[in-house]
Amino acid sequence: MIEAPSPNFDARRALPDALVLHYTGMRTGPEALARLCDPEARVSAHYVVEEDGRVFRLVDEARRAWHAGRGVWQGQDDLNGAAIGIEIVNPGHKFGYRPFPDAQIEAVIALVGDIRSRWSIPDARIIAHSDLAPDRKQDPGELFPWKRLAEAGHGLWFEPAAERIAALGAPLGPGDLGLGVTVLRAGLHRLGYGLRSGPDYDEETVSTVTAFQRHWRPERVDGVADGETRARLVGLLQLASAESVTGVL
Repeated sequence: MIEAPSPNFDARRALPDALVLHYTGMRTGPEALARLCDPEARVSAHYVVEEDGRVFRLVDEARRAWHAGRGVWQGQDDLNGAAIGIEIVNPGHKFGYRPFPDAQIEAVIALVGDIRSRWSIPDARIIAHSDLAPDRKQDPGELFPWKRLAEAGHGLWFEPAAERIAALGAPLGPGDLGLGVTVLRAGLHRLGYGLRSGPDYDEETVSTVTAFQRHWRPERVDGVADGETRARLVGLLQLASAESVTGVL
């Protein structure tokens, strides 16, 4: 662990119970680190993970870092106050998005495990920046190996059987209207997204489905809720519900 203190933090009002993963979205790691430690930038994170696996600690976990910005997850609109933020060095979609190196992912997995050894963070609250802000964020994006993270014990993942996908019928997409869209929107909201109720497959639905796909259906990121996207959502809701029940026993 390399100490790189940032002045950009304030006090938490409660203990952290979520993790938000980001990519830096800048050309280089040093450039991102400099910005996150610049008092004029007024942004930060608790950790930065370089491509070679080095981990920098910027803000104490007990403090509120400024990484999440405007957004909602599970009805909570101050994710800075609730979450520990991890910035993963990657140029992002603007500067040449590329796969995350193995050394970097192994470091992220170890860091997440270490953080969870200190705080009670449910799998359903290990999320992407794009999950809490689908209308304005893409990170850490569809190349981040969420499945690998889940297989290491951190976060939700579900892959449905073919017959379960087929049972859901035709895709839902922009311009669709009716009960199927209402059910889809309700499911996304129940998982954690800030999507409002309604029967319209509008721009908000498109951006939310796209964010869901970046995290849980990375082979298809187009904002169209095909059978597999919806089957994965149903499975994830079941996993999240089971986790919630287990957590209160």
